[in-house]
Amino acid sequence: MGPESKRQPIILKDAALGFSAAGSEPRLEVLIAIVRAKKDGLTVGELQEQLKVPASTLAHHLRFLTTAGLIAQEKRGRKVINRARSAHIEALAAYLLKECVQ
Repeated sequence: MGPESKRQPIILKDAALGFSAAGSEPRLEVLIAIVRAKKDGLTVGELQEQLKVPASTLAHHLRFLTTAGLIAQEKRGRKVINRARSAHIEALAAYLLKECVQ
């Protein structure tokens, strides 16, 4: 499954995981940087340089975002490219609008 697979309906458990992952200021900064990079994505090194975050801290944030399905990581040689899973992020936003703003 690529970073832009078809949008699947979100269930409560997935919504909670996604909102929790994006719910800290540092992780939200990482996610925003990756979303702004569009399809090109960002390497771990580029994220470190841009956000001035230590490698171990960045790895922790990326693990949260990946587990929640907000980003996808692709290994290219020695580099790891991080890309936003826009369809999943859009599904989370749709879930919030549907379930909470009726």
